Amino acid sequence: MRQVSGCFLLLLLLLLMLGLAACATGPGFDRAGVDTDIMPPRAVAEMDARQGERVIWGGTVINVRNLEDRTRLEILAYPLDRSQRPRTGASAAGRFLVDYPGYLETADYGSGREVTVVGELLREQRGKVGDAEYRYPLVAAEDVYLWPREPVREQPRVRFGIGVMLSR
Repeated sequence: MRQVSGCFLLLLLLLLMLGLAACATGPGFDRAGVDTDIMPPRAVAEMDARQGERVIWGGTVINVRNLEDRTRLEILAYPLDRSQRPRTGASAAGRFLVDYPGYLETADYGSGREVTVVGELLREQRGKVGDAEYRYPLVAAEDVYLWPREPVREQPRVRFGIGVMLSR
């Protein structure tokens, strides 16, 4: 009995370690000095006081444009989980713009991709969402973390049935 429970514990420990290894660890951006409660709408409303602050925001890419010396991302913001991944099942928390120094491949950073960004609040940038005027907070990115795509989970293709076999 003691040998069986030892094997069971070893197997359980092995499965736990494999499960932890499979979890996405995320970018691990340093949260020191970052107000994690501030989101884009509040940042725009308090821009005079917030300008120059460091933020860690995430969301899904809406638009990406390569400019002469930088790449500009338009992001639909979501709250972040413990691993700093956007919680896209939560309510969206506004939009923000990111200026990344240099080139990001638009095929990789296309619409719908999840990103987490760390950087400094530069200023308010006016723009449009459809025909409506919109005030974006603009972030000068220190780094942009592109989350891996979630694997498409297919339904299992196992079927059970009862059959009858006739033979001579």
